[in-house]
Amino acid sequence: MPKVPVGRDRLFRVLGKEYTQEEFEDLCFEYGLELDDVATEEDEVIYKIEVAANRYDLLCFEGLVQSLRIFNGLDQIPKYIVTNIPRESMLKINVKPETALVRPFVVCAVLRDITFDQASYKSFIDLQDMLHQNICRGRTLVAIGTHDLDTIQGPFTYEALPPTEINFVPLKQVKSFRGDELMKFYESDLKLKKFLHIIEKSPVFPVIYDCNRTVLSLPPIINGAHSAISLQTKNVFIECTATDLTKAKIVLNTMVTMFSMYCKKKFEVEPVEVISSDGHSCVYPDLSPYRMEVPLSKITGRIGVSADANQVISLLNRMQLLAEKSVSSGDECSIIVSVPPTRSDVLEACDVAEDFAIAYGFENILAKISSSTQGGGEQSLSQISNLIRLEFAMSGFTEVLTWILCSYKDITFMLNRKDDNSTSVKISNPRSSDFEVARTTLMPGLLKTVRENNHHPKPIKIFEVGDVVLLNEMNDVGARNRHHLAALYCDDHSGFEELCEQRETRRQINIFCSMNLITVPSVSLIPIHR
Repeated sequence: MPKVPVGRDRLFRVLGKEYTQEEFEDLCFEYGLELDDVATEEDEVIYKIEVAANRYDLLCFEGLVQSLRIFNGLDQIPKYIVTNIPRESMLKINVKPETALVRPFVVCAVLRDITFDQASYKSFIDLQDMLHQNICRGRTLVAIGTHDLDTIQGPFTYEALPPTEINFVPLKQVKSFRGDELMKFYESDLKLKKFLHIIEKSPVFPVIYDCNRTVLSLPPIINGAHSAISLQTKNVFIECTATDLTKAKIVLNTMVTMFSMYCKKKFEVEPVEVISSDGHSCVYPDLSPYRMEVPLSKITGRIGVSADANQVISLLNRMQLLAEKSVSSGDECSIIVSVPPTRSDVLEACDVAEDFAIAYGFENILAKISSSTQGGGEQSLSQISNLIRLEFAMSGFTEVLTWILCSYKDITFMLNRKDDNSTSVKISNPRSSDFEVARTTLMPGLLKTVRENNHHPKPIKIFEVGDVVLLNEMNDVGARNRHHLAALYCDDHSGFEELCEQRETRRQINIFCSMNLITVPSVSLIPIHR
């Protein structure tokens, strides 16, 4: 889970109350957060608050404070406004067709008459980093660029050019670099080198120009020095380039909603028109609320509490979900929920029920044993697996649990097998050679366990019940999991009686499985004699 550092004194000042650490921990718990750690940096007490991974609006000081103030009843839910200006007066960015080869989407917006101080400016930069680490998946899906609009001039163009044709001065540098030179220059940069792989092998690099051919950014690597923002910046141009348009819109909405509070016209954002290569145009950002109708029973019933519509509405409002009562044709009470652009995590009725449960208070929800005959309880596969585990344990075997990822060599060369590339699922960007593929058999894990425990007294009798992963084009994800069973017997001497015992164990397991009307795809008994 992401951990957001905030200064304690500034936080309490904006919340309008001094809390003890215990009181603030209680407030966090009430809102579904956790005070993970307390540190001191440069004589300032820093609270590190753990937030849910899908609550992008809580990844900065501004979002945390706004949410807690609304939760405490100190503020109303803000109404975000997109400035109503005619299209011909909007800033425009034209997208060239070549961008489809590397990074096809771009969305933009403008924050006008913004006022930064040192703390808010730092928070503005930190939020970009937090989003890059989270929803942007290390800039692979979305990369954010922020620019001082007063230093550049529209209309802008989003292009993709060969690296040798791109030349500009990158952020915090004084020398101009070509695109290919930048890749080599940043190979030794601890912060930026991890992003180079995203485009370095592409024949073209994405680049954004203004009307004077001034480079704004080379996404997803670095912005240009010419348009760098500072404390004195008054108008901010924000562009998000992406391979995923939905996530790009979420990121843009998060950036502008969090920091439009510092604009002269509070919570107002200026739109930008994006014109694609085929002439189709869209205006961003879209800050209109998403409306859904949820039956009251789907909110309270799922949580298992009794609450009337007015109580539900009040609690949802505390969670920034603007709610009102509605009566459907069947006279069943429903709640109309307006989901603001800050709450991209709210998609279905279950998300509304979750927010209601948080505001209601988990400690106020009584535990109940469900009377439903559908769902709940242990899955049949788990029941059978546990019974098999018991049978093996009673036969003197010890259960082991090994990684589902292993090296490619483990399932091929080490087992004297050949891979026809139609069985194993390979990991595209493994952290190490030990985690290159998903296992297709349980044998490598058992053999490694014996290798690491060879000093133990013999015999060694171990087994494992677990999943293997196999390619399957018929499945929507291209692969499927299968539950396998394998056992291993290792001793210092061989004898006919051990072999018979192992065969008997296997026969008993197969009989057991057939009696329970199931099929175990793999029952492997591996005898090892040294």
